[in-house]
This record gives sequence, C-alpha cells and structure tokens, in this order.
Amino acid sequence: MRIATWNVNSVRARRQHLLDVLASPDAPDIVLLQELKTEDAGFPSMEVQAAGYHALVSGQKSYNGVAILSRAKPVERLRGLPDGDGDSQARYLEAEIGELIVACVYCPNGNPIGTEKFAYKLAWMERLATRAEAILTTDRPAVIGGDWNICPTEADVWDERAMAADALCQPESRAAWRRMLWQGWTDAWRTLNPLPVPTPSLGYTYWDYQAGAWPRDNGLRIDALLLSPPAAERLTAAGVNRIPRGWDSPSDHTPAWCELAEAA
Repeated sequence: MRIATWNVNSVRARRQHLLDVLASPDAPDIVLLQELKTEDAGFPSMEVQAAGYHALVSGQKSYNGVAILSRAKPVERLRGLPDGDGDSQARYLEAEIGELIVACVYCPNGNPIGTEKFAYKLAWMERLATRAEAILTTDRPAVIGGDWNICPTEADVWDERAMAADALCQPESRAAWRRMLWQGWTDAWRTLNPLPVPTPSLGYTYWDYQAGAWPRDNGLRIDALLLSPPAAERLTAAGVNRIPRGWDSPSDHTPAWCELAEAA
C-alpha cells in the first residue's frame, strides 16, 4: 500500500497535476492533500472519482482545506481537532480506510514569530498531539501525514542561518514535532534515511517560488508521514516524488510517500 501526502497549493490551479499523479504508474493508494484553497463544492470530485478514488473533503474558501483520497472508500472519523474553541480553519481530517486510521494535517505556518500566528501554531500543535495520543491508544495501524510547517532538524533545511528567524525552525516548533515522536510515532522517511545522510536534499519536499530556490535546490523537508507502531512495523519504503515540482505552474510542494506491506 502506497500512501502519499501533497500540499497542492490550490487544487483548482493544480487540478491537472493532481489527475496526472493519480494516473501515474506508481499512483498512491491513498493521497492526503493540503491547502485546497476551495470550499467542498469547488473540489474536482467527479474527476477524482473517474480516476478511481473516493474523496473526503474539508474545504475552506481561499485558504487551508484538506482532503483524503483513497481507492477504498474512507469512512470519516473526525473533521477538525477537538477543543478548538470555535476554530474554523480547515486543517484536520481523519478517516478509517479498512483497518487503517488516516489523518491529514495542514499545520499552521506561524510566521511571523512573536505574533498571535505563532501562538496559534503552538496551540494547534498541542491539540494535535492530544488527538495523536488518543489514536495511539487504539493500537491500530495509523498514519498522520501532511504539511507540518516544521523543519524537524538542521538537516531538513537548505540553510539553517537563512531560516533562523522563521517559525518553521524555532525551538518551540521542533519541540512540538519531537513530542509526536516521543509519543511513539515513526517518521517514515527519516527512519529509512537516518542521520547523518550524505544528500539531505533528497528529503526536501518544498522549494519557495522566489530566489531560484527550485533550480538551486534550496529546499525544506516539511511534509511527512508519521506511523503508529503497528503501521511502522509494516514500513517497506519511503521517498519523495520530485517530478511534479518541475512541471509548469507547479505547487511549491511535491509529494512525499511511504509504502506499507500488507498485514500478515
């Protein structure tokens, strides 16, 4: 089973790119999408269905938005994180696909630091950690994937000094990521590419549109798939599909993926 996560940065602008990925020979069985930038009605559900996928969508006009696409029909478990106190940002969607629990996350960016946006980022990550811990108590195979808007370590940044004031690289942001790992979640890509790695850029999933970041390979690893212990036991491969980032009018992110062996 191949599971991918991809921040499409507007599903309407990247509609054909999405369909091309779904039609590719190595198309994922499950795709987690972020930053749809459209309400549910604007999602290309019929085209996705024609490509062989069911879709759960939690959209939002102009901003945010997450979706879970699956060849097998997903059953919704949760839309939005609990204890949000009226938080209406479409950043979390959770479903069951057979025995597997899948959660799609679009974590807040948090810039600039020292503002309410950074405080919201940390509070949202706290709520996510609480939900993640509850998922672990089920003892089921589970995947939490998406755009984390966190560079977990210096090895996940093209230039740590250039990013020193960015919310993605702050100690508090990285502590929120580590909390997930300490709970028992496994970072699929990093597990199969442990530090130190000879070519850190192989894990990059994001390149800014500005300053020639893509041709210079000045990227970040901020999109990831975390696996619960029963899922991690079945991990066989993980990688990054760089091809869509090189297409015309691409998203600034590219898909990250992992493969899980079938249950024994």
